Amino acid sequence: MDGTLIPTHDRSVSASSKNYRYSVNMQVVIDANTRLGVAVGNTMPGNRHDSRAYRDSGVDQQCADTHVMADGGYLGNPQVIIPYRKPRKGSDLPEWQEGLNTVHKRVRARVEHALAHMKSWNILRNCRRKRRGVWYATLGMALMRNLAMTS
Repeated sequence: MDGTLIPTHDRSVSASSKNYRYSVNMQVVIDANTRLGVAVGNTMPGNRHDSRAYRDSGVDQQCADTHVMADGGYLGNPQVIIPYRKPRKGSDLPEWQEGLNTVHKRVRARVEHALAHMKSWNILRNCRRKRRGVWYATLGMALMRNLAMTS
C-alpha cells in the first residue's frame, strides 16, 4: 500500500502540497502477488500525512483482515507492516532485520511500479475532475490497469 499525490484543479478537495501544487492524497492498495489493484481510498487533501490519510480515507476498513505492507511513513498504525528502523544510538540493525527489510523493499517496489503505471495516463497526471471525480478517475485507472494486466 502507498499514497500518491494527484494534482487537481478543484481546490475544495485539495490542498497545497509538494512543489506548491494543489493535489489530493490517494491511498492505493496493490496485491503483492498478482500486482492488481485491490482498494482505493477516498480523497484526502495533499498536505495530509500518509499515516493519517490511511485511517481517514477508509482503506483501513477495506483491508481489515489482511496483512498490509507500507513504507515507514505509516508509523503509528498497528495493523500495517513497516520496515525495521535503525536504533537511535547509531548502531546498525541486526542481520536478520536487514534481511527482512530487503524482502520488504522488494515487495514494496511492486506497489511503486503499479502507481507509476497508473500515473502514466494523463487523467491522473493533471486531473481536472471536480469533487468526487478524482476518486472515480483513480478507481477507473486501477480497474483499467487490472484489465490490462489480466488480458
